[in-house]
Amino acid sequence: MRRLSLALLVVALASVGCSQEGKARPPGEVGMTAGLKFEPAEITIDAGDTVTWVNDSTDVHTVTALEDGIPEGADYFATGGFDSERAAREELGEGLMSEGDEFEVTFEEPGTYRYVCLPHESQGMLGSVVVR
Repeated sequence: MRRLSLALLVVALASVGCSQEGKARPPGEVGMTAGLKFEPAEITIDAGDTVTWVNDSTDVHTVTALEDGIPEGADYFATGGFDSERAAREELGEGLMSEGDEFEVTFEEPGTYRYVCLPHESQGMLGSVVVR
């Protein structure tokens, strides 16, 4: 009985270790999880810092800035290199990130930047970057 309990404990701990949700992340990194979340949902950085999004799931995701959710004068950003939210929505397939893909943005202008994952927007997959 003791061996069975120990074996079950080892399996349970291994399963927790394989989960990407809730894992410790380096500063400036945002995960895109199988739970259809950006993790963390909000990140705070200093002007001039870079944020790296990492797709930790087998689902495809995007990082798409909301044009009405970025500071005036700030550069627009989206996976696929689009220069507008409309273009990102119209050419969705060009901005999809597969498992393991990364996307980086350096933020120069202070303020709050809101963004979404277009395929999972209706499921509430949104996040924000606060730049001090």
